[in-house]
Amino acid sequence: MIDGNFEHISNLQYRLRDLTSQVKAFKSGEKYIAMRSECRAQIAVKEREIKKLKLELADANCQTVTVRKYWIQVTEDMESEHAKALQSKDRENESLKRQLLDREIELAATKDKLRDKTSENYETLTALEDANGTILKLKAQINRDYETSSTPSSSKPNHDKIVNNREKTDRKPGGQPGHKGHGRKKLTPTNIIEIPAPKEFTDNPEYRPTGKTISKQSISIRLDLIVNEYNTQEYRNIRTGQRVHASFPDGAVDDINYGASVKALAFLLNTRYCVSIDKVRELLSELTNGELQISNGMICGLTKSFSAKTLAEQKATFADLLLSPVMNTDFTSARLNGKSAQIITCATPDKVMYFAKEHKGHEGVKGTPVEDYQGILVHDHDITFYSYGGNHQECLTHPLRYLKDSILNEPDLGWNKKMRELIQEMIHYHKCTDVSPEKAKEFETKYKDILSIAKKEYEYVPPSKYYVDGYNLYKRLDEYIDNHLLFLHDNRIPSSNNYAERLLRIFKRKLRQSMTFRSFDSLNYLCIGMGVIETLRAQGVNLFNSVTDIFNN
Repeated sequence: MIDGNFEHISNLQYRLRDLTSQVKAFKSGEKYIAMRSECRAQIAVKEREIKKLKLELADANCQTVTVRKYWIQVTEDMESEHAKALQSKDRENESLKRQLLDREIELAATKDKLRDKTSENYETLTALEDANGTILKLKAQINRDYETSSTPSSSKPNHDKIVNNREKTDRKPGGQPGHKGHGRKKLTPTNIIEIPAPKEFTDNPEYRPTGKTISKQSISIRLDLIVNEYNTQEYRNIRTGQRVHASFPDGAVDDINYGASVKALAFLLNTRYCVSIDKVRELLSELTNGELQISNGMICGLTKSFSAKTLAEQKATFADLLLSPVMNTDFTSARLNGKSAQIITCATPDKVMYFAKEHKGHEGVKGTPVEDYQGILVHDHDITFYSYGGNHQECLTHPLRYLKDSILNEPDLGWNKKMRELIQEMIHYHKCTDVSPEKAKEFETKYKDILSIAKKEYEYVPPSKYYVDGYNLYKRLDEYIDNHLLFLHDNRIPSSNNYAERLLRIFKRKLRQSMTFRSFDSLNYLCIGMGVIETLRAQGVNLFNSVTDIFNN
C-alpha cells in the first residue's frame, strides 16, 4: 500500500518538473521561436503542395475544356445525325401512313366486296336450302300413295307388281297329286236329258254296261216375266150413281204395279252393285226382250220406299250398336249439289248403319249411336270422337303408312324402322293368339323405348320445316300411347279401323258412279238402304230374298 502511494507521488513529481520546464521555455520565448520556425517550414511545404495542386488543377481544367469541347462537338454531331435519322424516319412514317391509308381504303373496299359476296353466298345458300327443302317436300308429295298415307288406292290405278314371296318349286301350277279337288258344285237338275248309247257299243258283244251313269250339267239362266192381271166386275148404284168393285190385293194400286222381286232386283243393282239408273233400266229391258220398261223415277224412288219399310230394322240395329262393347266409326265426304256433305258409319261385325250429315265434327255425331255410346270406339284419330265413348282405340294402319313415309323421307333416322317393325309384330301376335298381360307389358316397354330413341334423334337433328310429318307422328304416338296399345289388353278390340273404311269404300264406289246427289233426302235414303243391306250381308242371309221380303211388307 505504501509502495503504491510512493510510485504515484513519483509520477506526479516527474510531470511537475516537465511542466515547469515548459513554462520556463515559454517565458523565455524560445518555445515561440521554435514553433514559428516549425510553422513557417510547414507553411512552405503546404504552399508548394498548393502550387502543385494549382498546376494540376489548371491542367485538369484545360483537359475538361478540351473534353467538354469534344463532347459538345460529338453531341452536336450526334444530334445532327439523330435529326437526319428522325427526318428519314418521319419521311418513312409519312410514306407508311400513306401506304396504310391506301391499304385501309383497299381493305374497306375488299370488306365491302366480301360483305356483298357473303350476302350473295348467304342468299344462295338460303335459296339452295329452300330448294332442297322444296324438293324434299315435293318428293314426299309425289311418293305419297295408299301405302304411305291415307290416300285411297283407287287414286293410283297403276300399282306396283305384287311380289310373290312363296318359295319357287318344280311343281306345275294347279291341283297337286294327293290333294282333294274342289270342283264345281252340281245343282239339282230341272231337266234330265238321256243320251242313248251308240250302236257301236250296244250291238258289239265286246262291250257290256258297268251300271255306272256318267252325268254332266249345263247351267243357264233365264228371266221370265210373270204378269198377274186382276179383273173384277164393276157395279153402279142406280139411285146414287156410285161405282163399286171388289177389292184388289195389296200392292195392286195403280194400273201397272211392279212386284217386290222387280223392285228388289232394281234396288240392289242400283244401290248395292253401283249400276246407274239408266243402265238398270236398260238391263231389265234387255233381259225381258224389251217388254219391261221401268221409268227412271220409279227406280230412283226405291231407296225412299225401302227406307220407309225398314224402320223397325233401323231401330233394332241402332239399339244393338249402342249395346255393343266395341264399335268402329269413321267419316268420309260426299258431294251434294256442288257442296260438301259428310257420311258417318257405325259398325260392328254384324250391324252396320250409315248416316248422311251436312257437317263433320260434333254436328255430324248428333243423332248417331256415337253420341250416346259408352263402349270402346275404334277410329282414325278424329279428335271429335274422343269426346264420346268410354275408351278409344286408334287405327294402327295409318301409323304404319306414315312410318313408311317417314322411312322414305328421313332415311338417317332409326326410330321409324323400329317402330314399324314393332307395330307389325304386335298386330301379327294379336291376330294369331290371345295377348297375355306379360306380353302386353313387354310390347309397351319396347314401344316407350323406341319413343325415347325418337326423342333423342329429333333433339340431335331437328325436323326440317319442309317435312315435319315424321316428327308430328312421333308426338302423336307419344301423346296417345294408351289409345294405340289398347287392343293388346282386350282381344275383342281390332288393331285397325279397316272395317269402317271398307264400308265407306262401298259408298265411295256409289259416289263415283253417281258423281253427285241433288237433294239431302236422296243421300239420306241411300245411306239408310246401304246400312240395312250391309247388315243383312253381315248376317249371311240371301240379299235378294231378304230385300224382296222387305218390299213385300
